[in-house]
Amino acid sequence: MNLKGLIAISGKSGLFKVAAQGRNNIIVESLDNGKKFPAFATDKISALEDISIYTYEEDVPLVEVYSKMAEHANYEKSLSHKEKAESLKDELSAFLPDYDEDRVYESDIRKLFQWYNILVDKGFVVRGEDNAASEEE
Repeated sequence: MNLKGLIAISGKSGLFKVAAQGRNNIIVESLDNGKKFPAFATDKISALEDISIYTYEEDVPLVEVYSKMAEHANYEKSLSHKEKAESLKDELSAFLPDYDEDRVYESDIRKLFQWYNILVDKGFVVRGEDNAASEEE
Protein backbone atom coordinates (compact mmCIF):
# COMPACT_ATOMS: atom_id res chain seq x y z
CA MET A 1 0.00 0.00 0.00
CA ASN A 2 1.52 3.28 -1.08
CA LEU A 3 0.34 6.43 0.69
CA LYS A 4 2.90 8.72 -0.97
CA GLY A 5 1.35 11.96 -2.19
CA LEU A 6 -1.85 11.51 -0.16
CA ILE A 7 -2.70 14.17 2.39
CA ALA A 8 -5.35 15.19 4.88
CA ILE A 9 -6.26 18.85 5.38
CA SER A 10 -7.56 19.94 8.75
CA GLY A 11 -11.09 21.31 8.50
CA LYS A 12 -11.84 19.50 5.23
CA SER A 13 -13.33 16.03 5.17
CA GLY A 14 -11.84 13.26 3.10
CA LEU A 15 -8.43 12.70 1.59
CA PHE A 16 -6.56 14.54 -1.11
CA LYS A 17 -3.84 13.83 -3.64
CA VAL A 18 -1.12 16.37 -4.39
CA ALA A 19 -1.64 17.29 -8.06
CA ALA A 20 0.86 20.12 -8.57
CA GLN A 21 2.83 22.79 -6.81
CA GLY A 22 2.08 26.45 -7.27
CA ARG A 23 4.08 29.49 -6.28
CA ASN A 24 2.61 29.98 -2.77
CA ASN A 25 0.54 26.82 -2.51
CA ILE A 26 -0.01 23.27 -3.65
CA ILE A 27 -2.81 22.14 -5.89
CA VAL A 28 -4.69 19.22 -4.39
CA GLU A 29 -7.29 16.91 -5.89
CA SER A 30 -10.09 15.48 -3.77
CA LEU A 31 -10.28 11.69 -3.83
CA ASP A 32 -14.05 11.97 -3.30
CA ASN A 33 -15.06 14.09 -6.29
CA GLY A 34 -11.85 14.78 -8.23
CA LYS A 35 -12.13 18.56 -7.84
CA LYS A 36 -8.86 20.46 -7.70
CA PHE A 37 -8.22 23.48 -5.51
CA PRO A 38 -5.26 25.25 -3.89
CA ALA A 39 -4.08 24.50 -0.36
CA PHE A 40 -2.05 27.23 1.28
CA ALA A 41 0.63 27.31 3.97
CA THR A 42 -1.99 28.46 6.46
CA ASP A 43 -3.89 25.15 6.05
CA LYS A 44 -2.84 22.38 8.42
CA ILE A 45 -1.74 19.68 5.99
CA SER A 46 -0.67 16.19 7.07
CA ALA A 47 0.91 13.66 4.75
CA LEU A 48 -0.56 10.22 5.40
CA GLU A 49 2.87 8.60 5.19
CA ASP A 50 3.98 10.76 8.16
CA ILE A 51 1.07 9.83 10.45
CA SER A 52 1.48 7.19 13.16
CA ILE A 53 -0.78 5.58 15.73
CA TYR A 54 0.28 5.47 19.36
CA THR A 55 0.77 2.04 20.90
CA TYR A 56 2.16 1.08 24.29
CA GLU A 57 5.42 -0.11 22.70
CA GLU A 58 6.13 2.37 19.88
CA ASP A 59 4.36 4.49 17.29
CA VAL A 60 3.10 2.42 14.36
CA PRO A 61 3.11 4.12 10.92
CA LEU A 62 -0.30 4.47 9.29
CA VAL A 63 0.74 2.29 6.33
CA GLU A 64 1.39 -0.62 8.73
CA VAL A 65 -1.89 -0.03 10.54
CA TYR A 66 -3.77 -0.06 7.23
CA SER A 67 -1.95 -3.21 6.11
CA LYS A 68 -3.06 -4.99 9.29
CA MET A 69 -6.56 -3.55 8.87
CA ALA A 70 -6.71 -4.74 5.25
CA GLU A 71 -5.71 -8.28 6.23
CA HIS A 72 -8.28 -8.26 9.03
CA ALA A 73 -11.03 -6.95 6.71
CA ASN A 74 -9.99 -9.27 3.85
CA TYR A 75 -9.04 -6.24 1.72
CA GLU A 76 -12.60 -4.96 1.71
CA LYS A 77 -14.30 -2.01 3.41
CA SER A 78 -14.37 -2.05 7.19
CA LEU A 79 -16.86 -0.58 9.65
CA SER A 80 -18.28 2.83 8.84
CA HIS A 81 -16.80 5.72 10.81
CA LYS A 82 -20.37 6.49 11.87
CA GLU A 83 -20.68 3.31 13.97
CA LYS A 84 -20.77 3.50 17.75
CA ALA A 85 -17.44 4.34 19.36
CA GLU A 86 -17.32 1.03 21.24
CA SER A 87 -17.72 -0.96 18.01
CA LEU A 88 -14.89 0.98 16.39
CA LYS A 89 -12.62 0.51 19.42
CA ASP A 90 -13.35 -3.22 19.49
CA GLU A 91 -12.58 -3.50 15.77
CA LEU A 92 -9.33 -1.55 16.18
CA SER A 93 -8.34 -3.80 19.09
CA ALA A 94 -8.88 -6.85 16.87
CA PHE A 95 -5.99 -5.96 14.53
CA LEU A 96 -3.99 -3.52 16.68
CA PRO A 97 -4.45 -4.83 20.23
CA ASP A 98 -1.75 -2.70 21.86
CA TYR A 99 -2.94 0.74 20.70
CA ASP A 100 -2.73 3.34 23.46
CA GLU A 101 -6.32 3.90 24.56
CA ASP A 102 -5.39 7.07 26.45
CA ARG A 103 -3.64 8.84 23.57
CA VAL A 104 -5.68 7.60 20.59
CA TYR A 105 -8.91 9.57 20.76
CA GLU A 106 -12.33 8.59 19.44
CA SER A 107 -12.02 11.22 16.67
CA ASP A 108 -8.70 9.67 15.59
CA ILE A 109 -10.30 6.22 15.40
CA ARG A 110 -13.20 7.58 13.35
CA LYS A 111 -10.76 9.22 10.90
CA LEU A 112 -8.75 5.99 10.72
CA PHE A 113 -11.82 4.03 9.60
CA GLN A 114 -13.14 6.79 7.32
CA TRP A 115 -9.81 7.15 5.52
CA TYR A 116 -9.36 3.38 5.20
CA ASN A 117 -12.77 3.03 3.53
CA ILE A 118 -11.94 5.89 1.14
CA LEU A 119 -8.65 4.19 0.23
CA VAL A 120 -10.48 0.90 -0.42
CA ASP A 121 -13.06 2.67 -2.63
CA LYS A 122 -10.34 4.38 -4.66
CA GLY A 123 -8.24 1.24 -5.18
CA PHE A 124 -5.30 2.06 -2.93
CA VAL A 125 -5.80 -1.09 -0.83
CA VAL A 126 -4.85 -4.06 -2.99
CA ARG A 127 -4.19 -7.65 -1.97
CA GLY A 128 -0.64 -8.83 -2.49
CA GLU A 129 1.07 -5.45 -2.59
CA ASP A 130 4.44 -5.49 -0.87
CA ASN A 131 4.44 -3.05 2.05
CA ALA A 132 8.21 -3.01 2.30
CA ALA A 133 8.51 -1.67 -1.26
CA SER A 134 6.19 1.26 -0.51
CA GLU A 135 8.09 2.12 2.67
CA GLU A 136 11.43 2.22 0.83
CA GLU A 137 10.23 4.87 -1.66
